[in-house]
Amino acid sequence: MTDMGDSFPDAGDREVTEGIARVISVDGNMVWLEPEQTTACGGCKASGVCGTQPGSRRLIVRRFALRNDQNLAVGERVVVGIADATLLRGALAAYGLPMLVMMVAGVTAQKQIGGDLAAALAAVAGLIVGLVFVRLWAKRSAARGELTPHFIRRAQGQSGSDCHGLDG
Repeated sequence: MTDMGDSFPDAGDREVTEGIARVISVDGNMVWLEPEQTTACGGCKASGVCGTQPGSRRLIVRRFALRNDQNLAVGERVVVGIADATLLRGALAAYGLPMLVMMVAGVTAQKQIGGDLAAALAAVAGLIVGLVFVRLWAKRSAARGELTPHFIRRAQGQSGSDCHGLDG
């Protein structure tokens, strides 16, 4: 399989979620990629607000940079991947941690102080604290490159030209 760098072992070593991205800019030894919209996104009822539509401001935020070790060119399509364990940790952190802190704060306030108002205020405060923790974790993980997809291989064909747009 194609060399993906020191931090990302061969996809056969662990489960990896793959996606297609298009090179939108080459900047020295770095390339900027933008995830491609899948055909399933067009039929989704939330497609107008999720940020996958071309020209969407949210799509611009989803752009990411990779080292250009494969001499990629603007317009080229590539398959990128991220370890399933990383996705699971991210989902648990983003959703689970704030909810857990919110519930613990609300229950603790209910038992210690009593009253629904105290429990509700503590729950809101707990949610905010949980979100702050998630933001700090995400910044630290992003700085270490843990949340960035990694190059797997070049994609075959044009957008939408085959069922999956992936090499065999």
